[in-house]
Amino acid sequence: MSAQFFTAVAAELGPDLLDTSDETLARYGFNRLPGGDRLPAGVAFPRSVEDVQALVRLAKEHGATLWPASTGHNLGLGEFSPVRETQVVVDLGRRMNRILEVNETLGYAVIEPGVTFQALRAELAARGDKLMISSTSGPPDGSVLGNALDRGAGYTPYFDHFGMTCGLEVVLPDATVLRTGDGALTGSRMASLNKSGFGPLLDGLFSQSNFGIVTSATIWLMPRPPVIRGWAFTFDEDADLEQAIELVRPLKLNNLVPTLIKVTSDVYCFGTHTTYPGYRAGESRTLPDDVRRALRTQNGVGAWTVSGAFYGPTEEAIQPSLDRVRAHFEAAGATYVPHDEIVASPILKIHLDTFSGEPTTSELGLLDWRPGGGATWFLPAAPMLGAVAQQQQEVSRRILTEYGFEYIVEFVCGPRAARALHIVVFNRADEAERKRMHECYGALIAAYDKLGYPIGRTPTDFQESAAARLPELQRVTHSIKAALDPSGVIAPGKYGIV
Repeated sequence: MSAQFFTAVAAELGPDLLDTSDETLARYGFNRLPGGDRLPAGVAFPRSVEDVQALVRLAKEHGATLWPASTGHNLGLGEFSPVRETQVVVDLGRRMNRILEVNETLGYAVIEPGVTFQALRAELAARGDKLMISSTSGPPDGSVLGNALDRGAGYTPYFDHFGMTCGLEVVLPDATVLRTGDGALTGSRMASLNKSGFGPLLDGLFSQSNFGIVTSATIWLMPRPPVIRGWAFTFDEDADLEQAIELVRPLKLNNLVPTLIKVTSDVYCFGTHTTYPGYRAGESRTLPDDVRRALRTQNGVGAWTVSGAFYGPTEEAIQPSLDRVRAHFEAAGATYVPHDEIVASPILKIHLDTFSGEPTTSELGLLDWRPGGGATWFLPAAPMLGAVAQQQQEVSRRILTEYGFEYIVEFVCGPRAARALHIVVFNRADEAERKRMHECYGALIAAYDKLGYPIGRTPTDFQESAAARLPELQRVTHSIKAALDPSGVIAPGKYGIV
């Protein structure tokens, strides 16, 4: 079927739209997950929404299946690699990478999937830095739109990347085009401004799903504040997490702190800047506590480091809020780290960059904590309750230690809920360690399900098995898939939707 599809695509769109070389299949099939690489049948490089429509139509005619991707830096979650082998990767990032519009008055940009955080940041800087992006702490050449559609997040007040999208342009499985919200009206002047218009809100159908291929969208942007001042506080003991979360919650509930607030574990901090000392392949032991404590002291971080930032017109205007937060934490025994020390620290500046909308590569050092290049994310939700965060820490430490992996976690805190970002780094070249990692992930899911704190964004290795835990959701998503894509053209199996 794929051969007929490739022949038809070459005839209609040109041979340069496709690549089926062994080198390209290996590159696009690579991922860092424990399940191993998953090779696509080929890779397509569309130039326009019309090319995407043609690919969908021809795939349906010839029984091929497509795996849409943007710039592919879904690190620790699957990269370009499809959820099932032999799907054809549709690389939307190589050629569909235009910033179609920037409106500085109303604060938005219309972008294609290949627009990266770095490219959008550079465009706004060239225009005088009036607007600020919300970036991840991941690669600067990651896709703004791809991250939003997978419900990734940043750290500024515009942290909800999918929530800050509007006016999606989507190629549906029948090769027609849908424009969501007020964009549904031909000639609408509100497509980039209002998603709560006539009828049901359809945007969410295209987040963490396979119901269509998004070819452009609006991303809302925040005015860049004249002054940004970072702050951090360190706590000495693992058990201090409970107190840290209790201190953070009122700051967000009262909206005193405009950014999200990070509560970052020690290894998550110094692991960006160093590697596991004395690691030996085949060992299942974790970093000894005395070594961990020494690395904390050496790198100027705590067992937990709490960080955030204030925005304002001047430093003087920010100072009262900073004084208030400092008194709040220091009364609980935390150690204050001022802005200037954060700027000077290669570890802590990562946090200031994310609060400032500056793409950074520095956190990618975590991927080298162990040799072998393996990494995967485990992303459960957590209520902003100190006792629950402490319970989650105990459960995660127990399971990770049992399987021989470090507890590398950052709680990214809003007013009511946090995302507990676990990155599990392992030696992918070690078959035994890879097997342990796969079993460990299953044990983490089972434990958190039992506690009642479900996972969110999920690596492609585990999307289908994770979806099977949610029969009510699957019943509805399968029905929608059957209605929109009865031939299963677009990414069957993504997030368990078939």
